[in-house]
Amino acid sequence: MSVRPADVAEQAERLAPRLREHLRPTAFVRYDAFSEELGVEVLVKCEHQQRTGSFKARGALAKVLTLTDAERAAGVVTASTGNHGLGVGNALATLGGHGIVYLPENAAPGKVAALRRFGLELRAEGNDTGVLEIKARAYAAEHGLTYVPPYNDPDIIAGQGTVGVEIVEQLAGAPLDAVVVAVGGGGLISGVAAVLKKHLPGIRVYGAQPAVDDAMAASVRAGEIVQVDAGQTLSDGTAGSVEPGSITFELCRELVDDWVLVEEDAIRDALRTVIDTEHQLIEGSAALAFAAARERRTELAGKRVAVVSCGGNMSSSTLVAALA
Repeated sequence: MSVRPADVAEQAERLAPRLREHLRPTAFVRYDAFSEELGVEVLVKCEHQQRTGSFKARGALAKVLTLTDAERAAGVVTASTGNHGLGVGNALATLGGHGIVYLPENAAPGKVAALRRFGLELRAEGNDTGVLEIKARAYAAEHGLTYVPPYNDPDIIAGQGTVGVEIVEQLAGAPLDAVVVAVGGGGLISGVAAVLKKHLPGIRVYGAQPAVDDAMAASVRAGEIVQVDAGQTLSDGTAGSVEPGSITFELCRELVDDWVLVEEDAIRDALRTVIDTEHQLIEGSAALAFAAARERRTELAGKRVAVVSCGGNMSSSTLVAALA
């Protein structure tokens, strides 16, 4: 199955008013210190301030809104490193229903505790999110339950695309030259890029991935979805392989203009900068986007650039280790 960017953008625009009934728009603000350091006007979409602490609340709610009361009551199944599971938990708490989450054994403890507070049934098996997605999808099919993918679904992608809808509205006709988005499975960048390229055809889209875990970028380079020998990354929200046949692969091939592979030290440095200058707690996947903007500072000089700060769910132990 393939999805056209124009269809993603149209669906995101239809969804935006429905999601606002349950999720507030997030701020889109200039980060002064970062802007001055880079010589770039950096405008930050603060999804780390979203309900559940991540943009994932949008896509999960968009998908769960398509289900009947009976489908939600029977139960939904998903796979997640944490943030998507929290989004599903929030959607079910809002609309009613039961959920099962397959998550990696090394999932951040703070995210695991938050998932438990939503009353979700947790199943920790292995550490490859791509494998977990296959297991979760198979379990849902076997038991007649609804699978809610973390990214490989048109409703999920359109839900994440409402981030782009808000950016366009908050720009209020002002120009924007580029956007930098952290990429795991590609749902966020597919949705955001589809909307922004519809309204701002000249915008340049940068996809950021950890150098030690760059499954989507490697797949785009190879012309097909490939597995990578991934290492441990502070950007745990983007970790893992891409599901075979994912519709986000073709969307990323078409919509992402450049890939930025970021080393772990650079992710940590960006995290420190945001904490020290903006006093905002962001997670590693959000710091990844800031670090990518810093890596491209020369070509972005003098431009207006949006950075999607995608999440703020970081445990105290991970934060201490990252800042040490």
